[in-house]
Amino acid sequence: MNLRLPGLRGLWSRRRRRFIAAASAVVLLAGAGTWTVTSAVASDDPPPVHHADQLMTMGDGVRVDTSYFTAGSGGRRPAVLLGHGFGGSKDDVRRQAEDLARDGYAVMTWSARGFGRSTGKIGLNDPQGEVADVSKLIDWLAEQPQVELDKPGDPRVGMAGASYGGAIALLAAGHDDRVDAIAPSITYWNLADALFPNGVFKKLWAGIFVNTGGGCRRLEPVLCRMYERVAASGKPDAEARELLEKRSPTAVGDRIKVPTLLMQGQTDSLFPLDQADAAAKAIRAGGAPVDVDWIAGGHDGGDTETSRVQARVRTWFDRYLKDEKGADTGPAFRVARTVGTGTGDGEPRLTGVTEDTYPGLKSDQHSVTLTGREQRLDNPAGANPPGVSALPGLGGAGGLSQLSSLGIGVALDFPGQFAAFESAPFREDTQITGSPTVTVRVTSTSDDAVLFAKLYDVGRDGTRPVLPSQLVTPLRVEGAKAGKDVSVTLPAIDHEVADGHRLRLVLASTDLGYASPTTPATYTVSLKSELKVPMPLGRTGGAGPLPAWVWWMPPAGAVVALALLLSGRRRTVAPTPDPALAEVPLTITDLSKRYAKSTDRYAVKDLSFRVEKGQILGLLGPNGAGKTTTLRMLMGLIKPDGGEIRVFGHAIRPGTPVLSRVGAFVEGAGFLPHLSGRENLELYWRATGRPPEDAHLDGALQIAGLGDALARPVRTYSQGMRQRLALAQAMLGLPDLLILDEPTNGLDPPQIREMREVMIRYAAAGRTVIVSSHLLAEVEQTCTHLVVMDHGRLVQAGPVTEIIGSGDTLLVGTTTPMDEPLVEKVGALPGVASAVRTDEGLLVRLDSGGTPARLVAGLVQLQVAVESVGPHRRLEDAFLTLIGAEA
Repeated sequence: MNLRLPGLRGLWSRRRRRFIAAASAVVLLAGAGTWTVTSAVASDDPPPVHHADQLMTMGDGVRVDTSYFTAGSGGRRPAVLLGHGFGGSKDDVRRQAEDLARDGYAVMTWSARGFGRSTGKIGLNDPQGEVADVSKLIDWLAEQPQVELDKPGDPRVGMAGASYGGAIALLAAGHDDRVDAIAPSITYWNLADALFPNGVFKKLWAGIFVNTGGGCRRLEPVLCRMYERVAASGKPDAEARELLEKRSPTAVGDRIKVPTLLMQGQTDSLFPLDQADAAAKAIRAGGAPVDVDWIAGGHDGGDTETSRVQARVRTWFDRYLKDEKGADTGPAFRVARTVGTGTGDGEPRLTGVTEDTYPGLKSDQHSVTLTGREQRLDNPAGANPPGVSALPGLGGAGGLSQLSSLGIGVALDFPGQFAAFESAPFREDTQITGSPTVTVRVTSTSDDAVLFAKLYDVGRDGTRPVLPSQLVTPLRVEGAKAGKDVSVTLPAIDHEVADGHRLRLVLASTDLGYASPTTPATYTVSLKSELKVPMPLGRTGGAGPLPAWVWWMPPAGAVVALALLLSGRRRTVAPTPDPALAEVPLTITDLSKRYAKSTDRYAVKDLSFRVEKGQILGLLGPNGAGKTTTLRMLMGLIKPDGGEIRVFGHAIRPGTPVLSRVGAFVEGAGFLPHLSGRENLELYWRATGRPPEDAHLDGALQIAGLGDALARPVRTYSQGMRQRLALAQAMLGLPDLLILDEPTNGLDPPQIREMREVMIRYAAAGRTVIVSSHLLAEVEQTCTHLVVMDHGRLVQAGPVTEIIGSGDTLLVGTTTPMDEPLVEKVGALPGVASAVRTDEGLLVRLDSGGTPARLVAGLVQLQVAVESVGPHRRLEDAFLTLIGAEA
């Protein structure tokens, strides 16, 4: 059995997909040893990733197996420590490490003590063991020439990991103040609360946890003795709680002061959502920024949203490690929500709901009345037969918890072993986001009572009850003989109760996943309060009688719709097509756009240019020049403030029919992660309503060059593979005008060459291509024409040969480097429009009155040691000169 969570790419072991497919995670790092260095050229994503393996020796002699990943030959960069899951090794997170390396990070992975090739005993994140190892790894990173330093011995470093790997990130942030940002996922805050919730032993998960680690012989002796003692008695003791709490992030919660992204699974009976809630409250109390993301999957199965989660981790580090102020770190709170099943394999389709603040688990509660008399239930001898909720180890990608999100009930309660209280039917759809609460009175014939609280969603006919995410709240009620009022916090969920459905509160005496008293007993349970249910996001009221607007809104809506229909035609009529431009792929005239928050700066200002058939136009400019804004306006995605765009003579408006002649890849493409690459392309084309034979699918797939990967789910794709799939999607139907925004991102050199040839062939057939790219050498080899923008304005437009070969731009070679004041003096010479330093010398652009002879005379007067003067012939040089002229 293996509880590995390889970087959230899959919840389950890649080596042994057997009965246990649920998870926990562990991480470790270290100090000195022997290196084996390799260079792995990623077949999907340039640049090549170099990695080096080393066995590092810790202070206590334990040897930890590490890998170090870098890409490119640039300067210093932030570092990321990436932890693996319990029962796994550093190999489980290698792909994520390579992706982060390509994104500009120095990445270190390692196999925790007792896992992979690392020696030592498993200490469950012992501060003297695993956590100390992390500090050793940070020491090592501080000595690497590729790693950015905040100060000597203090590298800029973030940590990420799933489950146990997420816990080590939290712990390291509390123990070592050199950690700068963390992104833990589906992990625990208090391991004692996770394994002993409310004093009840989570026996099935604990057993899986220990055995996945290799059994007691692999654990530190103190942990083995603790487990055997609790497993034998069925009841956790104070010593056991103290031991686990000291090795949990909660022990150092007040010392975690770094930006934290918490991603927790909704289908997770091992580490439920309340673990992330406790972490968020503690870390935010210390003043650090915290975002919370409830993903669809978890240790009990479901979609772990690998691509989205890893992308969010990357932007989190971009913001807080690279200091990219514009990096979109996402909402303060996001909930993944199931919206039905997709095609193909029938996996659930997901959407996301967001909030600007994290509301917690009990905000804005409203009351739901439950009915039911006082009830008696039995705890059977030996606690058998047990009720069933979650079944750890039977999760997988389509686990039982995921079935509940689709309205399929799989929980089981035995007659005579539970009490039930039920609400009236709901009068409208009601979303529950958080933890419902209720107070009950419990009396027992024994000193202690153990109960399991569940909240079912019951259908209209009273059958098919569904237990959301298969979650229960165990309760140990001490001193129950005399009767005791108990406040019950039910599991945190995100679940919609449909109109006409009821809520049913069940208190059962047994559950398969937990240890119950083996001595027979009888419990008596009664209600002491109404059920308090958290409101859906963005709501503050309760579910009450149908409001008045329900009755007057439909007729009012009909009146408004009729008015819009009668008046809207006149307002939405598009300008008449221009017959003179019917054969011109694109004309842009005086185009301007200013975003709402930029009152003093235009993203695009008075832009005009024209593109003819058969051209490959390169749209160039530095970041912020307005290129992507221009392309988005061209696609009808945003509305310009002024000016006009016409495609084949038709003015562009959202949904303009002429857009069917345009294929585009702008700012990435969205794919359904559970579908294969081929299925995504087929689904996209079906959505256009055009005949399948018009798609030219085989040609697009040949362009993509994905081979066997076309049959795999897109969620398994790397960034480069997704890029190539997006390009194939843009080319479906062989559109007359093809627009590509950074098409070579994520492609290796052979694929870049292939894409270059594809675009040239594409235009040779009479079609037109517009490409925005930062790879100037590729633009120079591919494009026939250029449009250069800067600060939203047109700098120059024309054929590539004219811009590159323009005689007004000269390369001046000098015997000694020129300082900036001297460069400025050259730029001020008569006849000189601009002067820019390069590695090869000085690029000088002449204005209309300038000549090479006059320039040389001016250089001599300034005592510049001129070695050579000649026209430049590279697009890069021309681009730098043009942008320098407009800066």
